[in-house]
Amino acid sequence: MFRRISIVTLLIALLLAAGCSSGSGSPGKQKEQSPAPDIRELQPVTVMLDWVPNTNHTGLYVARDKGWYSDEGLQVDIVEPTEGGTTQLVATGKAQFGVSYQEDVTQARASDVPVESIAAVIQHNTSGFASPKDKGITRPCQMENKRYGGWGSPSEEAVLKAVVENDGGDFSKIQILNIGSTDFFTAIERDVDFAWIYYGWTGIEAEQRGLELNFLELRNLEPALDYYTPVLITGEQLIKDNPELVKKFVRATSKGYEYAIKQPDEAARIMLKNVPELNEQLVLASQWYLSPRYQDDAARWGEQNPQVWERYAGWMYQHKLLPKMIDTQNAFTNEFLPE
Repeated sequence: MFRRISIVTLLIALLLAAGCSSGSGSPGKQKEQSPAPDIRELQPVTVMLDWVPNTNHTGLYVARDKGWYSDEGLQVDIVEPTEGGTTQLVATGKAQFGVSYQEDVTQARASDVPVESIAAVIQHNTSGFASPKDKGITRPCQMENKRYGGWGSPSEEAVLKAVVENDGGDFSKIQILNIGSTDFFTAIERDVDFAWIYYGWTGIEAEQRGLELNFLELRNLEPALDYYTPVLITGEQLIKDNPELVKKFVRATSKGYEYAIKQPDEAARIMLKNVPELNEQLVLASQWYLSPRYQDDAARWGEQNPQVWERYAGWMYQHKLLPKMIDTQNAFTNEFLPE
């Protein structure tokens, strides 16, 4: 009896399975596949960096890696700068967004280049003049009779001249050499006595190399030099034509930097995954240095203070670095930052 019931049960199961496998009840016809789910087409967006990838840019890579750009309907391509300069290329729409500096944006606005800063990446200027300790440069006036390695910018010389003369030094006694893109450590060892660096990258690397530096942070030498560097920029035309795109980009980017603020190790790992040629230990240490400095004392990441823009533009105009004084209200905006 048990055997007969089992056979009957088995036959019923086979018949049911056969019925389920046929698409319309016809023997041998395969079930039609369901259509693929509708995939939203992502809008291509290009972000042009200011230099080679580094921890100033971590939030961009985190936002892309975590899918926060795609959540906003954006497919973001992060590219290194090309000939022509990031600020100019963004202003003309060759790239939708870019990484620049307050000084570049200020000079651009004074020349009627329609570009605008939409977020401060780091809240305070972490750059300054660095020299090996054995050079004895602990204040600007001691730069006299020393060799400075720079990149040949008029604003660079103006900053150097101002801080030296404010400290009672003679700027004319400094030998200025254009070292271009020469590595800081190579230049210091071979050609110059001091140079202008970002401590969050080159200063951290010096620590790891065991090179003791005297570092004169710009914001401690002159309050007007505590400007935003770097910043995220876009063109005025894009803001006018597609403010929603700008809002989406900034919203996702904010998430990327907020993640880097709270989780520096994880953010550094994401950076390394995306740019594996970077030095792992340098990226990890640099990220720990920068993470608390992205937002610092601001109410939110990216916030820009009108007084910082006004003060620095006034300083540039006073030192004849601008052909005219700019309306700083047109140089930056906080309107796209998340509340």
